[in-house]
Amino acid sequence: MTRIFLPINLEQIALKEKINLLCKKYTFLKKKSIGKSVLGKDIFALHLGNPRGCSLYAAAFHGSEHITTNIIMMWLEDICIALSQNSSVGKIDIARALFSKGIVIVPRVNPDGSDISIKGAAACDKKARDIARMTNGHFETYNANFRGVDINHNFDAGWKELHNKEKKAGILGPAPGRFGGYSPESEPETKAICDLCRSNDIRQAFALHSQGRVIYWSFGKHLPERSRKIAELLSSESGYALDYPISLADGGGFKDWFIEKFDRPGFTIEIGKGKNPLPIETAQELYNEVKSMLTLSVIL
Repeated sequence: MTRIFLPINLEQIALKEKINLLCKKYTFLKKKSIGKSVLGKDIFALHLGNPRGCSLYAAAFHGSEHITTNIIMMWLEDICIALSQNSSVGKIDIARALFSKGIVIVPRVNPDGSDISIKGAAACDKKARDIARMTNGHFETYNANFRGVDINHNFDAGWKELHNKEKKAGILGPAPGRFGGYSPESEPETKAICDLCRSNDIRQAFALHSQGRVIYWSFGKHLPERSRKIAELLSSESGYALDYPISLADGGGFKDWFIEKFDRPGFTIEIGKGKNPLPIETAQELYNEVKSMLTLSVIL
């Protein structure tokens, strides 16, 4: 069987084409745009199963972590294949699981940042010189959106405290990463994923990042019921350690906001190990590493 999603770099145009191919091949897969990036690129959400009590999986908040798009779409394609063949994904009867529980996948929260990391100056519109200066010419390391705001620092959960930490670290304005903007939820990408959560019954959320092979599962004193148990099961299944973010990684993130806003389980999964961007050739290997964990999470 010819696969649609492979371990190759996917700029936004190619991702859109492949999503359309997947939806055409598997008509039970539903697609919609939940918003647009600063440069007007669609932020897609794909849905399978029962719309009540969905698990949300969102990837590529950071440009240089675009490999997470490939990984989550490889998994979605495996689920679609299994549904079409009435087979399982690993040990999980996925058709039975999705009868009572749904999944929503946002494969790329930050299309502009991902394209800058993949394509370099060609994706920078009129800001090529500015971004080249920000990154010392290493476009591939770019994490922020087109306006230089780190989407995973832009959520309204501990944002003020994080903003003060950024200022103390000398991060005062647009940057390749770690600048959370001048106010929380100021960016269209942030608003798109927040609006998705506010308008749907999302029972738990998973943010896919790279790298570290760790799972973050709490935010401050907020410990939703089931969070620890789910985290322990995911850790046992994957071998990933459970950890707590510190310093500039604490607060302002999607996982933090979801936990604080809804008092429901939220997780950040840091896939793989190394220096971002992780080699795209390793996407299949990294997918194999987290496949059973992702599939298990559907039924938890």
